[in-house]
Amino acid sequence: QVQLVESGGGSVQAGGSLRLSCKVYGYTYSPNYMAWFRQAPGKEREGVAVLATGGGSIYYADSVKGRFTISQDNAENTMDLQMNSLKPEDTAVYYCAAHFRTYWSGSWKEPRQYNYWGQGTQVTVSS
Repeated sequence: QVQLVESGGGSVQAGGSLRLSCKVYGYTYSPNYMAWFRQAPGKEREGVAVLATGGGSIYYADSVKGRFTISQDNAENTMDLQMNSLKPEDTAVYYCAAHFRTYWSGSWKEPRQYNYWGQGTQVTVSS
């Protein structure tokens, strides 16, 4: 059974930094893509960043470009999200997600594209 476990959330003032990590357990073969999503109260879950685990493709939501960096450590089976210059509007529960399919039926930003999800970690940015 595949499990994704996030860590690293917390509270920070605007302009600060946080690093989130997601560790994948229980897989037979690696997911093709890993992504970070976030969901603020009363809002839909939105895609933040995605990377191809085989190397190459990385995409970011426009709202985080230049501030967030997604990366992976294949030896540790982890995926990280370095978040700098945080803003109050970045406040949300952040989720990691894994895409095991060999095809996309829509945008990487659509939650339905992903097979497995972590439990989420809270990020709070105060002004």
